[in-house]
Amino acid sequence: MFARLFAHAGLSLDRLRALVEVGAAGGITKAAAMDPTRQSQYSRQIKEPEGFFQTRLVERQGRGVRLTPGGRELARISRFFLLGLSSFQRGCLAEEQTFRIGASATFLDFFLVPVLARPADPPGPRYDLETAGDLEVERRLHDLTLGFGVVTAATLSRPLQQRGLGTWRLCLWVPKTLGASEAQARQALKERRLPLALAVGESALAGLARFRDAEPRLSCPSFLAGQAALEQGGVAALLPDLT
Repeated sequence: MFARLFAHAGLSLDRLRALVEVGAAGGITKAAAMDPTRQSQYSRQIKEPEGFFQTRLVERQGRGVRLTPGGRELARISRFFLLGLSSFQRGCLAEEQTFRIGASATFLDFFLVPVLARPADPPGPRYDLETAGDLEVERRLHDLTLGFGVVTAATLSRPLQQRGLGTWRLCLWVPKTLGASEAQARQALKERRLPLALAVGESALAGLARFRDAEPRLSCPSFLAGQAALEQGGVAALLPDLT
């Protein structure tokens, strides 16, 4: 079944791991952390699978070196293979499994962290949470550097699978210090007179894109920053109902 694959010797797990590390870092220079000795080492290690598969895995980019499309594909395959071996090893040693999850800061802080931090008996698996936008989450799911991701995109590229978790309910929050009734605040928002904090960094969430022309006084990278601005009492904010 694998006769042709093993017809030539010379491929090793160490060399595949080097390719995976270079792919995850985005290039040899980044993987080597600017260390010339390690850069040279990575270059030598990648030559082995290049000779084995008889194809170029790296190419020049400016002063550095990056993976070719074939190199990225082999790195993805190798990562999947090494993850399987690592998972099998943990199972043999009865070690806890770790799940790496990427999502927006708002989702992590308000939804995921409270759930995963609850007391559990017996203790559950370990979790590594990382803040990432939709595009980065999708890329890293393809690269297998994330196990799970939460995105707002309606569809993801194959072979990723996606399931709906729910929807945001967007609300206008107005501090009492502004002295505006609900009707006054809505009218002021409509007329662009309301001092507003807008989470432009998460504008795709909760239909926030329709408020892009609201001329906010404060543009924030996330709903968390918008909530922090709201608590100061000088601006209103468009935020999900997180109560």
